Amino acid sequence: MNVFELINALVGYGRASGLVEEEDIIYTQNRLLELFKLDGFESEVQASKIPCVKVSELESILSGLLDYAAEHSLLEGEGVVYRDLFDTKIMGCLVGRPSEIEGKFLSQYKKSPKQATDWYYKFSQDTDYIRRYRICKDLKWKTHTEYGDIDITINLSKPEKDPKAIAAARNAPQGGYPECLLCKENVGYAGRVNHAARQNHRIIPLKLAGKSWGLQYSPYVYYNEHCIVFSYEHSPMTINKETFLSLFDFLKLFPHYIIGSNADLPIVGGSILSHNHYQGGNYTFAMAKAGIEEEFSVKGFDDVKCGIVKWPMSVIRISSANSDRLVQLADKILQAWRSYTDSTVFIYAETDGEKHNTITPIARMHNGNYELDLVLRNNITTEEYPLGVFHPHNELHHIKKENIGLIEVMGLAVLPSRLKKELSDLANAIIEGKDISKDESLSKHADWVNEFLPKYSSVTKENIGEILKEETGYVFARVLEDAGVFKRSPEGKDAFHRFIKTFA
Repeated sequence: MNVFELINALVGYGRASGLVEEEDIIYTQNRLLELFKLDGFESEVQASKIPCVKVSELESILSGLLDYAAEHSLLEGEGVVYRDLFDTKIMGCLVGRPSEIEGKFLSQYKKSPKQATDWYYKFSQDTDYIRRYRICKDLKWKTHTEYGDIDITINLSKPEKDPKAIAAARNAPQGGYPECLLCKENVGYAGRVNHAARQNHRIIPLKLAGKSWGLQYSPYVYYNEHCIVFSYEHSPMTINKETFLSLFDFLKLFPHYIIGSNADLPIVGGSILSHNHYQGGNYTFAMAKAGIEEEFSVKGFDDVKCGIVKWPMSVIRISSANSDRLVQLADKILQAWRSYTDSTVFIYAETDGEKHNTITPIARMHNGNYELDLVLRNNITTEEYPLGVFHPHNELHHIKKENIGLIEVMGLAVLPSRLKKELSDLANAIIEGKDISKDESLSKHADWVNEFLPKYSSVTKENIGEILKEETGYVFARVLEDAGVFKRSPEGKDAFHRFIKTFA
């Protein structure tokens, strides 16, 4: 297809996806002609030929337009970063103004909260803010463990930057606008080499605990309808009483979603600590399915059901029909934990003026009641464990070295893209009987392989892939156990009971 046919094909995509109304066809064509520095169509007949397009054809249409843009020096550089900057600008030509999108969302919300989020999730994919054709490349499977079926993903949808783009980003002026990728000012922003373009991005304004927040979806969608709820104010992550109020206010707006917050300290927090935000979505995680293994009661809160969750990390679950009661109890537990020290299990509230204790909270509706999971976290480090005592230990870094944030806490491993090739190469090396310890890229896995391989009486070309998937899942379960502050040993359980007595 030539550039005019591609432009019309994109308009056809806009019609098929619902982004472009019939009355907007000429306007959209003209915006695209301007973007590609074209004076007009070659004929009236050509201009009128809007083809029927399947939504699945978007990737090939954009690819053709990007190739044309590259050939005619419309891109600022070579590589995926510059192509992404330009194709977002292309898609921005198809997307309505924020007020229009908010109006459509509210119209759907009047029918039901679920219809509103269904519409908005589809919209966020149709605009290519969520790139369907990249998300489908992610590797996903479940591994059965004593804690339930945990989710494993190898993320492949985040494009790898080429060295030139990395160098350009490093040398580019560090602009302060928008302050980060979560700020409301990203809506419609053109982007730059060190900041993603967002012309196709629209957010839904919310009021939580009386303050302004925004709803959007994650462009990388680690699970179904993976949403991000961010403060309109660029302020650091904070876990306090207002956090619990905000989580429940969100649930009252969207009772079919779950919502949680990363912790507010380094190591045990997420990748963005500078901007207060939550993550949620329409997915039931393994932790939500995990049962209570031990119930307890808290004086003055007889109307609240409390218990310790059977989970590799240290989780207190509280539930009630009254969300205000959960806010009060959660704040009581948070205050008790912030100042709690138990040297027998190496838990210190603070050392040298640095505070270590915090909580990762997750809220959901369950059988008509509000339910809140409080995951106890501690970010203390030592010479032996410079990345954190309650962090994946060295012997597990070959699979997971990164922080254990909210998503992992709930039972979904987000593993690095390098593992796709490494696990494939490892499978071949095992079948071929190679000495893995002598392989530069695979030697990090040698001890692990030597540990699990004797468990299997038969290892073949047909089953080695599944074996490696299962064993990767078991490693992730151990990762979560490392991150647990009270271990699941008799000593650890006794220590957990000692903490509960401080507030119960």
